Parts: sequence; C-alpha cells; structure tokens
Amino acid sequence: MKTAASLEDLIEALRCLPGVGPRSAQRMAYHLLQRDHPGAQRLANSLAYALQHIRHCEKCNNFTEEVVCELCRSQSRDAKLLCVVEMPADLLMMEQAHCYKGMYFVLMGRLSPLDGIGPREIHLDRLLKRIQDGVVREIVLATNFTVEGEATAHYIGELLHDKGAKITRIARGLPVGGELEYVDSGTLAQAVLERREI
Repeated sequence: MKTAASLEDLIEALRCLPGVGPRSAQRMAYHLLQRDHPGAQRLANSLAYALQHIRHCEKCNNFTEEVVCELCRSQSRDAKLLCVVEMPADLLMMEQAHCYKGMYFVLMGRLSPLDGIGPREIHLDRLLKRIQDGVVREIVLATNFTVEGEATAHYIGELLHDKGAKITRIARGLPVGGELEYVDSGTLAQAVLERREI
C-alpha cells in the first residue's frame, strides 16, 4: 500500500531532527495526525513563528528575537570577560551554575573537518570582530572536552593569541560528589595534572 505523499513528506521532514530515524519519524507523524491535532498545530505554529522571528544576537551570536539580546544589553554583566561556548545549551548551563557573570559568545558548533565544519561555520570571524572593541580583557574558552571541543579551543587560542586579551580554559577534573573508583582514567589523570595548592 502506498502512503500519501503529504504523509511521506511529514515523515521525511521529522527525520531532520537529531536521533530520529525512519521508524521514529513515522511514529511521531502517526501520533500527531491520529492523536494530537492541537499539538501538531501548536508545533507547526511555533516552528513557523520561530523561523520568522528568531535570529542571532549581533554581539554574542546566541538566539534572540532582538538585534542584541537581553543578556548582552545587561549593565550588571562584566564586559571585560568573554566566555566562548559551543552551543546555546552550554550558555544556559553556565548561567544555571551561577559561577560566571561576564559576557558570552556562542559558536553554534565546534570544528569538525570530517563533518565539513570549519572556522567559517562556527562564526570565528564574528568572534574576532567581537573582541576588537578593546573592552574584553579575558577570553574564557569553555568548549566541551571532546576531541572536537579540544581542537576548537586550541584553534581559537592560537587565533586570539596576539589580540591583547588573556586567554584561559575551563578546568577539567573530578565531578563534585564523585568517587575515584568510578571515574575514568583520563579524567583522573587530568585531575592529577591540574592539581592546585591548598
């Protein structure tokens, strides 16, 4: 039996989501059409609205509906500190930790040559423009501790080396509340290497 073309289009459209294969996309499409028409309409409306109104902040590159986001306009933030993160979710985690009061720049990805993601795709030109205002004194590299995240931090460190600002990298080590016997050897080795005097 042949599936309706519009249903096939919906299933194929849902496959663009990360981690959604053909079977999951099919289940989602059937659920929305059979059991949740209001939810399907809300999803369609929200997606259409977001595509029309959400843009990148001119200063931090995060998602916003305004030219410059609320965080970048805040007078209570330390403009001399600029934290570079990979994704908006990373910025949210930093904010939830209440450990940082500076500004941000969101790369919207990380370097991954095998996936065709180079310096242009992660907006390094915008980052360079951002730090040329003479206000930023320290750049905190807070990319993930993956191979790609490390490569991205190293590349950015080299790129910004002679731009007049101090460049730091967030520390690695044992999680708070973690027990040594359950920690992987790489994390434990890094924690020993990055030990500090008390």
